[in-house]
Amino acid sequence: MFLYRPIVSSFDYWVIIMSDHWENEEQIVDATKEPITKKRLIDDLQRAGVNPGDTLIAHTSLRTIGWIVGGAVTVIAALMEAVSDQGTLVMPTQSTDIGEPSRWKHPPVPEEWWQIIRDEMPPYNPETTPTRKMGIVVETFRKYPNVHRSAHPNASFGAWGRKAEYVVESHPVDDVFGDNSPLGKLYELDAKILLVGTGLEANTSLHYSEYKADLPNMPIEKKGAPILENGKRIWKTWKSLEYDDEDFHKIAADYEEKAGLSPIYIGLAESHIFSMRDLIDYSVSWLKKNRHYSKDESN
Repeated sequence: MFLYRPIVSSFDYWVIIMSDHWENEEQIVDATKEPITKKRLIDDLQRAGVNPGDTLIAHTSLRTIGWIVGGAVTVIAALMEAVSDQGTLVMPTQSTDIGEPSRWKHPPVPEEWWQIIRDEMPPYNPETTPTRKMGIVVETFRKYPNVHRSAHPNASFGAWGRKAEYVVESHPVDDVFGDNSPLGKLYELDAKILLVGTGLEANTSLHYSEYKADLPNMPIEKKGAPILENGKRIWKTWKSLEYDDEDFHKIAADYEEKAGLSPIYIGLAESHIFSMRDLIDYSVSWLKKNRHYSKDESN
């Protein structure tokens, strides 16, 4: 909201940002009839269909849930307890600012900066590289004990639980959302997808359906990122499908209608839960019928 304020001091800027945060938190308090506890969240998750032993990929918007005693830590604890230590909890832990600067759009940077960024950007490190625009729940989750994070420099996933290492052990840079990625493993494991207050368009798993659909003339883009290879920092380049989430909301809404599913509530947050296999299989058919590319778009 207040990205560029050069006319104020750094202290004044901090006050503006924090005032906005406090205002938002006050609104959340006002909207919540009573504090939301871990037990309330676990009960809601169980009613939604999250069971011990499940493999679950979760997307969460903390502010939509209501005022939670313990905030992000309580949400993570509730999710972990709901799947139990016999299950597996996964979250996208993407760091989209670790990438090719010529492709940046939010915001773009001047062309004269591109090579400086390629030369100077620290290499991706699963333990220390922060997430970007993924929310406080994800950023907190990635730092948790026994959370394993995949090796992809800009599209990683974090996982905790019984099958965590298996889910993230393979993630080639040129197979960002394909069979050898964590999404491919989650599909194989018949995972559940949980969207808590995020909207249907935030469903990262649907990128796997783009891969599986193998659409003719789907555009290819050149990607790059700094990584460590044999202990040495290099700028790695590769080619990837140009994934696009523009129609994800439509796909998921159509699937919900045909499957007779209704939104659920986790705290105050309108939420959605899916069988990953069923949704992906439906999405592949949907994409083949509804998404088309011309040869000019295929690069």
